[in-house]
Amino acid sequence: MPYRRLPKTDSARLKALKTLLENDNIYTVQNRFIDWKTLNRAQPAYDKLLTACQQYKVRMAAQTRNSPKMDNLMHNATMYVSHFIQVLLMSVERGEIKRSSLSLYGMDECRTALPPLKAAEAVISWGDKIVNGEKIRVKNGGRPIYNPTIGMVSTHLDIFRERYNSQKALQGHSAKALENIRKLRPEVDDILLELWNQIEKHFENEPAEVRFAECRKYGVVYYYRRHEEHLY
Repeated sequence: MPYRRLPKTDSARLKALKTLLENDNIYTVQNRFIDWKTLNRAQPAYDKLLTACQQYKVRMAAQTRNSPKMDNLMHNATMYVSHFIQVLLMSVERGEIKRSSLSLYGMDECRTALPPLKAAEAVISWGDKIVNGEKIRVKNGGRPIYNPTIGMVSTHLDIFRERYNSQKALQGHSAKALENIRKLRPEVDDILLELWNQIEKHFENEPAEVRFAECRKYGVVYYYRRHEEHLY
């Protein structure tokens, strides 16, 4: 025997409501068996959920389009930041730059290896530190590091930062759109539950094959258990 279960996805929720709302029989006075109060809640709920899902789809598409560009810019920024730090550390090892100068770059004087640069936030944070540190050291009379110059590091870092901030904003828009959908789901499920209860009540005295077929016409969704024979 099939059993009823409320939709688990937003597309299934929309389909169930649409099936009901597009059934002309629910609007005829003679055959109407669904409470108008419930029915009047259904259309606005469908419209709001549909709009929210469409907005989320648009937001996610924009976020996805921006992602490959950000990955490429992050690769470039990471490369320039890491190369500069490597040259800095080698200059310290050769005695060309005083070890005490590492503190200007936000590093311990005993550092000999690259800091972790896997995360975007780490690249930006360390990039800012070495840009500021290099400016201070050069201003104090130190010879600038070349290949890469701090200007090249700063340029790629700024380009990446701009794209990163843009991506974070897009992610925020997507998260907000998804939250809007989550807020609508309980109301939609409550409406579907009321509608389906009224529909099943109307056909409860019909034979099983008729009852299930008629309820499905109004959007009620039934499932069969695994290995259960599909009779209705």
